[in-house]
This record gives sequence, C-alpha cells and structure tokens, in this order.
Amino acid sequence: MTAQPYSRGLAIGKFYPPHNGHLALIERGAAESGRLAVLVMASQFESIPVGVRVDWLRGATAHLGNVDVLGIVSDAPVDYRSDIAWVANHASMVAALDRVGITRVDAVFSSEAYGTELAARFDATPISYDESRVQVPISGTAVRRDLPGTWPLLPEATRLGLATRVIVVGAESTGSTTLSEALLAHYRRRPGLAGMTAVEEYGRCFTYELHAQAAAEARASGHPVPGINNLVWQTEHFGRIATVQNEWEDAAALASPLVIADTDALATTLWERRYVGEHSRAATAVIDEYLPRRDVYLLTDHEGVPFEQDGWRDGEQIRPAMTRWFIEELTRRELPWVLLRGDHDTRLRYSIDLIDALWAKNIRFDSPPWASVTELGGVSR
Repeated sequence: MTAQPYSRGLAIGKFYPPHNGHLALIERGAAESGRLAVLVMASQFESIPVGVRVDWLRGATAHLGNVDVLGIVSDAPVDYRSDIAWVANHASMVAALDRVGITRVDAVFSSEAYGTELAARFDATPISYDESRVQVPISGTAVRRDLPGTWPLLPEATRLGLATRVIVVGAESTGSTTLSEALLAHYRRRPGLAGMTAVEEYGRCFTYELHAQAAAEARASGHPVPGINNLVWQTEHFGRIATVQNEWEDAAALASPLVIADTDALATTLWERRYVGEHSRAATAVIDEYLPRRDVYLLTDHEGVPFEQDGWRDGEQIRPAMTRWFIEELTRRELPWVLLRGDHDTRLRYSIDLIDALWAKNIRFDSPPWASVTELGGVSR
C-alpha cells in the first residue's frame, strides 16, 4: 500500500449545501492524506445550520475512513483582496482545528482560486482540484439557484436531509389517498418536479400479501377463505411495514426535492395499536431509531366524509378515535400538523397554499451580502 504524501490535509468551504463536486475534492484529499480535516465554514446569515451540514458531510464521507468533518460559525466578511478579512477568516479556521487538537496541516485541497493564499497562511502545500469544474460541473451557487435541476448532483445524505417532505395521514376512508394523489399530480406539473415519485401505503400492499397467504393456506387445508376481519396480525408485521415505508419515502426523496407521501412509518404505529394493541411497539421501535425530518403532516378529518367500503376496510366505527390518536401522537412528538376538514377541492387548495409556502422557504438559500459566486463556463450559476 502506497503511503499518502501528506500527513494532515485540509479542505474548507461553506458546503452550502454539500454537492458531488465537494465529495470529489474530499476524495482527492483523503487519497493523498493520512487524515483529512474538512472544515464547514457557516454563517448565521445562511439558512442551513452548521451542524446539519456537518452531519450531511459525515454521512457522505463515512466510507472514506480518514476524514474528520468539523464545523464553525464564522461571520467574518470574505474579501480575498483584504488582509483583515484573511486574518479574520484564518483565525476562525485555526480555532476550529485547534479545538480538536489539529495544530498543523501539510496540504490544503481546494477547487477555488483562494486555495494558494490559504495554503500559504497555513504554511502548507496548495493542491488545486478541478477549479474550472470540468470533472464535476456543479457549484454551490448552481445548487442554490436551481435546486430541482441540480438534485441528481447532490450526495444521498444531502438529498435525504434537504427534501421537503409532506406526509398525508388519516383514518380509513377520510380522503388521504385521494388528496395525496391530487397533490402529486399538481406538483409534477411544476418546473423541475416531473420526476416526483409516489409514496404509496405499504401497509395496504402487505395486507394484500397477508390475505393471499391466508387464503392459500385455507384452500390447502379445505377451510373457507378468511375475510379481512379475520386476518391475524402479528407485532413483527408492523415493524416490517414501518421499515419499508421509511425506505419508500427515502427513495422518493432521492428522486426529487419535494415528497408527497400517502402515510408514513409514524402512522404505522397507530395501525399497530389499532390491530394488535397498545402493548405492541414494533413500529415505534423503528421510528425511534429513524424517522426522517418532516415539513408538515396533513391530517384528513373523518367528519363530513362518508365511509366507502372497498372490500379491504373495517374501520368505520373507529374513525373518530383514529383521528384523535393522530392528533395526540403528532402533538406529543411536537411534529407540525394541519387538520383538513371540508370537501376535496377545499382541502386541496388549502394544502397547496401551505406547501407552496414551505417549498419557497426551503429552496431559498439566504447568504451574507459578501458571499461570492462560482462561475461555471463563464456564466454565473
């Protein structure tokens, strides 16, 4: 195995947000360093907190094995022609490194023009990588200006954390699936969002499978085929449903920066309570370990909605209790939720108003007035 030429490398940046160009730079630095420090330089003027960016980068670089991701909030104005600005920013970097016991770096890896001067400030070797963005044609500026258009060029950890997630939930036959399908159709017509994928209810798919298995066993033994009310539910069924529901939702987040989901793993905990009892906690164990960040839950109310039997439902009498359970659980977990009452068109318009506002907030990347832009192909992107 060839030894790396540098003992301790350094790469710095806003990583606002982390993209595949950043990863390529980090991989180059990790390949040439015994250990590579990656320093996230965030500002209070920016929309994504430093800790979130650090977590995303740690997730995206964990496979490298020799990368230390650090973060610091530095509001020192950036001016590459000003010595006072260089001194102020360099002091923040030194403090962040010193805090974790890094007192010297041998090489500075950068895709920016400032890399040479930064290396000189550290008395280190400057290593330039893909400054013209030929290897990976992406920049933070490009991402901030067109999040949907650059979505495929973001690491999985960034996409999973940055996606706007709208979760539609409700008791049986309250219009939640109808609403989620209408919202999906509406937003697929928006620029850059045609690739949105449906997040369907895995619990219903599992019910079909469970019934098919029970029917096959009944026929084989000469017994009548059981109805939906006679299916035997086990605790482990709901752990499986919650796990797959999370997987389906994350797959949709990787495909598009806006996710409209028809139910989620948290809702599965309430169906487990409904079918097995409060003592059964398999789905809860799943979401206690992992539940993606939510922007809002849209809770479809049962009031004013006639119960429609499709052959697979049995919960008309329990709909009021289920609605109450949703309200209590979402409130207990301090998750954002909105109750939707009224006809379908009223609910749809109201939901679109809310989602539009959330989407606008989430794709607006605030920056300090001195923030620089990266030119790609001679055009600011």
